[in-house]
Amino acid sequence: MCVHVASESVSLTLLAMPPLAALLTPWTIIQILVSLFLAILFLQSGLDKVIDWRGNLEFHRSHFANTPLAPTVVLTLVMITIIELIAGTLSALGCAMIVLRGHGALAFWGAVAAGVNLTMLFFGQRVAKDYGSAATLVPYFILTLIAIAVLGHPMM
Repeated sequence: MCVHVASESVSLTLLAMPPLAALLTPWTIIQILVSLFLAILFLQSGLDKVIDWRGNLEFHRSHFANTPLAPTVVLTLVMITIIELIAGTLSALGCAMIVLRGHGALAFWGAVAAGVNLTMLFFGQRVAKDYGSAATLVPYFILTLIAIAVLGHPMM
């Protein structure tokens, strides 16, 4: 968008949104939806851990009590919570940037953080021999890999 002021052109490209037609492509819709999904998933999970820290800590202590991870429960829970909040925040901001600016670099890094987080969770569930919970993470991980692929290639 350009505004003419006394025969000089002032560019307002920072405020310009991509045309609606660019937002309605299947590729862009997929980018918006996967980043929004990851934002909801990881912001809710991370905020739940912050709001109910005591309950989450008690659960993790009992869940990992008889594993080699028992001494690291507090540290790993802090790490997982921080990475979830980073993944959710970057995904949310990235979704907004896709809509407002037409690029999803922040959403891409949010998806990468989500993949790291899910890998950490998967490792913990396998060590705890909670194979059912580990299996429930697989669809989220597959979606995250798809998000990384989709967000890493802005246009198809």
